[in-house]
Amino acid sequence: MKLDWNTEALSPGQFKIADYIQKNSQTVLFSTEQEIADALGLSIASVSRFWRTVGFKNIKDFKTKLRSQLDVTPAAKMKNIMDKADASPLPQQFLATTMRHLEETLTHYSADSFEAAVTALTSAKRIYIYGPGPSAGLTELLHYRLGRFGLSIHRLDRGGSEMFEDLLHLGEEDLVVLFGFVRLLPEAKVIVDHAKETGYRTLLITDRLVANFSDQCDITLFASRGETWEFHSMIAPTFIVENLIVAVGMRNQDDHLRKLNELNQLRKKYAHELPR
Repeated sequence: MKLDWNTEALSPGQFKIADYIQKNSQTVLFSTEQEIADALGLSIASVSRFWRTVGFKNIKDFKTKLRSQLDVTPAAKMKNIMDKADASPLPQQFLATTMRHLEETLTHYSADSFEAAVTALTSAKRIYIYGPGPSAGLTELLHYRLGRFGLSIHRLDRGGSEMFEDLLHLGEEDLVVLFGFVRLLPEAKVIVDHAKETGYRTLLITDRLVANFSDQCDITLFASRGETWEFHSMIAPTFIVENLIVAVGMRNQDDHLRKLNELNQLRKKYAHELPR
């Protein structure tokens, strides 16, 4: 369920509350202000002030509105009980967490945004990817797979002021794919801001449903990685990236299959010189 917030009026702490409620709307129906505050590491006063900021009298008023828009499922009730139970053995626990991340990702999936992302990737003159730190694996996956289709794709590897050397070459027909988990790094903020002047498009893959940087990008895709205090899984972001790769491959299928066939022929031709 998508909740409409007036994000311009929110403080950093209130962004955190809004994002938590957006991701856990079923659970919030059963939560007290103290439980929400404890989950986020905030004061109960901060949670209490939040409701008026977003247009409600108090938490009771918010829950009344939420109930009118949201069916409380038996699964949600059971989850609330299970959360208080002892943890399962690690493999089962991790599997359950993974399923929750994928379910949350699909709950907030936007077909329009996904199609816009595929169109942007297939129509861009050049594709640049910025994904440092834990996003490096996703950057490599995109670069490797999309490169096979003959797309002009480049990594933005340099950080700090050295990135300006790369930004010089971006034009209005280009696309920059960014990974913004929890927050945007300073380099990513510069990329997004520079796009307004230069005209290239930006595609953001993020784990934030409510953030002050989401609306600054042309296209935003959500992938759940868990709350800020949890182990941050990359399974859902990988799920989104792999779906993008398959969808891009299905566009201009004949051209892309021809490229893959050419790759296979090269492998056969030079198998002795460059064995796999």
